[in-house]
Amino acid sequence: MQLQAVSKHSYEERKYFFKKQVGRYLWAIIRAVIIFGICFIILQPLLTKISVSFMSESDLYDASVVYISRDFTLANYQNVFAAMEYGTVFFRTLGLALLTSILQLISCTIVGYGFARFKFPFKNTLFMIVIFCLLIPPQTLMLPLFFHFRFFDFFGLFGWITGKDGINLLDTLWPFILTSVTAQGFKNGLYIFLMRQYFSGMPNELEEAAYMDGCGVFKTFYKIMLPSAVPMMVTILLFGFVWQWTDNFYSNLYLSDFKVMATSLGTLASKSFATDLSFVSPALVSMVNNTGTILVVIPLFILYFLAQRYFVESIERSGIVG
Repeated sequence: MQLQAVSKHSYEERKYFFKKQVGRYLWAIIRAVIIFGICFIILQPLLTKISVSFMSESDLYDASVVYISRDFTLANYQNVFAAMEYGTVFFRTLGLALLTSILQLISCTIVGYGFARFKFPFKNTLFMIVIFCLLIPPQTLMLPLFFHFRFFDFFGLFGWITGKDGINLLDTLWPFILTSVTAQGFKNGLYIFLMRQYFSGMPNELEEAAYMDGCGVFKTFYKIMLPSAVPMMVTILLFGFVWQWTDNFYSNLYLSDFKVMATSLGTLASKSFATDLSFVSPALVSMVNNTGTILVVIPLFILYFLAQRYFVESIERSGIVG
């Protein structure tokens, strides 16, 4: 009887262990399928653009060609490179993106630190306004921004002195510089929120120890707090650079003669087929646009691979979840 009881008990243990192992492997397979499906949904459009960019015109009309080209060619990249004036536009966009992202980083870091570590009247109300600015569509502010920089006047002083309507700042870098310095640029509300969250999570003992050692507010900020916030600052710099690099709305609003990546990509098809008086196939237009898109995003991939460690670290320490 004891042998039967022991045998039955060991059988139940083996059965339970087998079910547990089967359930674990089954869940691992389901999880792998879900992750693969999500990755495919995200990467499939990009992979399609890459494959089309290496196709010839004959491949576009060949029903048997799906992803892998029969007639592999680099002619698309050569033509698009010339049509976009890629070398000139690249360095022009690089300078604009670096300028705006650095200025936004400085202004938003200072504002975020103020919201996180200081007490002042209407602090919560002002921060709610900052968050509310994230919800306003940029198209709502299109006309006010355009006329503001078309007839720019600082508190009416220019018009009072000269009698003119204002200074035309369009087709210059000044609209980007002024909005970046004042933390009112594209997505600056998000940057302020991120810096506030980061500085709020830092212990108060750091500042108190600095004050005990005789440091003032400014010295404590740049000697103690800023070095600890480097990961989040790199993330904000990365966000600002990427969004300015791909920005089409503000670039078209402020600039007409000053071509950057987004505006050059928007006029790529018309430049590529400007001399073609016959009908242009939509497939050819799509092929040119896909090739131009790849040339635009390649620098962003390189930038992300160089800065991904700081990006992941900052998100983990910012307290942002979901």
